[in-house]
This record gives sequence, structure tokens and C-alpha cells, in this order.
Amino acid sequence: MRSLVLALALSLPFPAFAAGDDGWSPPKPSGTTKECRGKRVWDEAKGRCVRPKESSLNQDQLFDAVRELAYAGRNEDAQAVLSAMQDQEAARVLTYWGFTHRKLGNRTLANAYYDQAIARNPDNLLARSYMGQGFVEEGQFGLALAQWKEIRARGGAGSWPETSLRQALETGTTTSY
Repeated sequence: MRSLVLALALSLPFPAFAAGDDGWSPPKPSGTTKECRGKRVWDEAKGRCVRPKESSLNQDQLFDAVRELAYAGRNEDAQAVLSAMQDQEAARVLTYWGFTHRKLGNRTLANAYYDQAIARNPDNLLARSYMGQGFVEEGQFGLALAQWKEIRARGGAGSWPETSLRQALETGTTTSY
């Protein structure tokens, strides 16, 4: 089955990586990962590490901290920041709840969050990619391929979510951001 999935994936043109495009590059380390330990974020205004709920960071800055911590493999710390975000039903928050749970080995819970994110926004290509990568990790290549096809059908051909899932299908290796 895997060889059939890979043959299908390899039969389509492979886009080149665009180094400067959003999503193609890992997050840049900030004080959150350079200075802070545990469930804390760097608060520029306060000049120190603080608990996420006590920070002066806006929602976009908190989300950047989530992505940075997740990339650094600090998924439990990323979840502490996620829990401080105001809109727990936002698709991007649900997507990263799914991502961090998947990386922590909670695959059923991860898929539940991805499903919620996709229900909120069926064009959430990142949630589809991360879900598909989880399927690759589980050896469920048919389900991963279905997500990859859905990404392409929703206009995501050549995007980071499409390319990262395609690479996961080809190599069995998933991404950390």
C-alpha cells in the first residue's frame, strides 16, 4: 500500500522551496526559547520571563511563542501558552493544540483538535497537513494521502502544508513546525 501511495505522490510535480515565504522557515528563536525556562514567555515590555497569562503579549505574539516553543520541542510549555490565549475555539489555536498533542504522543486527542480546527475552517491547510503527517507516523498512508489531495483541491498546491505533507509521504519523516 505504501508503495502505491508514494508512487501517486511522486507522480506530481514537486515545487521548489521558497526560502522567504511564510511557513517555509522555522520560527526565529527569541527570549522565550533563549532565556525562559518552563512555562514562561519573554515579555519585552517587562524585560523578563513571565507566565503567559501575566504577559503583555497580544494574541499574535502569544501564538508566535507557541510556534517557537513547539519547534524547540517544548510542547508542554507551548500548551501553557495556548491555554493563555483568549479564543480557544480559533482554528489556529485548535491546530496547535492538535500539533502539540501529536508530538506528545496523544494521537487521538490530536486528531480531535485537528477535526475541530477543520470544522471551523475547512480550508485550514495547516491542520490538514499536520493531521496527515500524524497519519504518516501511524502508517496510515491512505488517510494521509486523502489529506494531501484535499489540500491540493483547496488551492494549496505548492504551499508549505502541501509540500511538507508530500515530503512526509515520500520519506516517512514529519516536520517539527
